[in-house]
This record gives sequence, structure tokens and C-alpha cells, in this order.
Amino acid sequence: MAEILCVLAQAYFFALLGRILLSWFPVSPDGLVATIFSFLYAITEPVLGPIRRVLPPVAMGGMGLDLSPIILIFVLQLVVFRLVC
Repeated sequence: MAEILCVLAQAYFFALLGRILLSWFPVSPDGLVATIFSFLYAITEPVLGPIRRVLPPVAMGGMGLDLSPIILIFVLQLVVFRLVC
């Protein structure tokens, strides 16, 4: 059971990294990358959304820095991977 949870946590971590990387680039709405991004968004937003509501973006010049993925990565690394894997 622990091995399954470890694999799922690692898959979620890579999905989160994929979402972060794809958010840096413009995505055409009708391409394969848009389908991948929408899938990654659908599986990561239920966890990132509540974090984002508690921790608003940090103002950096004319834009805001979203810290929710960083917080989630820390939680995955410190809690989930230490307890499960």
C-alpha cells in the first residue's frame, strides 16, 4: 500500500511540475499541448485552489507571484515523501 501511495505522490509531483513549466509558455487552445495543460490543470487545481485562497499572490512589480505551487511542493517533499516513501 505504501508503494502505491509513493508512486501516486511522485506522479502528482511531476504533474505539478508539468503545470508549472507549461504555465510559462503561451499555449495554443486547439493543440495537443492545450489538452495536456487542461488535464494537468484539472488534477492540480483542486489542491492549489485552497492554498491560493489562503495565501494570495505576492506583488512583484506589475505582476503577482503565485506561491501555491511552491507551498505544495514543500508539503509533498516534507510530509508525503518522508512519511510514505
